[in-house]
Amino acid sequence: VQLVESGGGSVQAGGALNMSCATSANIIRDCRMSWYRQAPGKERERVSTIGNDGVAWYGDSVQGRFTISRDPIKNTVHHQMRDLHTEDTAVYYCAATCVFGFQAQTYFGQGTQVTVLS
Repeated sequence: VQLVESGGGSVQAGGALNMSCATSANIIRDCRMSWYRQAPGKERERVSTIGNDGVAWYGDSVQGRFTISRDPIKNTVHHQMRDLHTEDTAVYYCAATCVFGFQAQTYFGQGTQVTVLS
C-alpha cells in the first residue's frame, strides 16, 4: 500500500496549511482514509477520518479547524488545517484502514512535519 504525503511545513500560530496524500485507485475506493499525528513524547493519535461514503470524523481538538476530503478522480486525500495552534505541532501521517476478509489492517505513510510557531 503506497501512501505519499505532501505539504506541511512551518506556519505562525493562527495560520493555515494544506496537506495531501496520494495513493492508488483501489485504496481510495475501498479503504477508510485517515490522518494521524504524533507529537514529541506523545502517542500517535487519530486526527480525522473519511469513509468511502464521504462521511468524516474529527478529533475533539481539531473539530471545526481541520477538514478532510477525498478526490477519487485523482486518488488523493486532502487535509486542510486552519487556525493552527502550537499544540498542533507534530509529524502527520496519512493512513489507510482496509478490510481483508474479516480483518482490518492500517497502513501509514512516511509522515510529514508540521511546525506551528508562537
